[in-house]
Amino acid sequence: MKSNMGSTDRIIRIVLGLIIVGVGFYFKSWWGAVGIIPLATAGIGWCPLYCPLKISTKGKSADAS
Repeated sequence: MKSNMGSTDRIIRIVLGLIIVGVGFYFKSWWGAVGIIPLATAGIGWCPLYCPLKISTKGKSADAS
């Protein structure tokens, strides 16, 4: 499992995940549990949806020639 997320993508997922979980707690709804998905994918740095779509937001390394 190779990382396919860049740092900006991970930060956005963390922020959105925390917002979704917070809104779920505020409205006392189990839908807040959906926020765990972006938090988990940001935590591991890999998005399963990116694989079949051949997407990678990870930038190219400066040392790669």
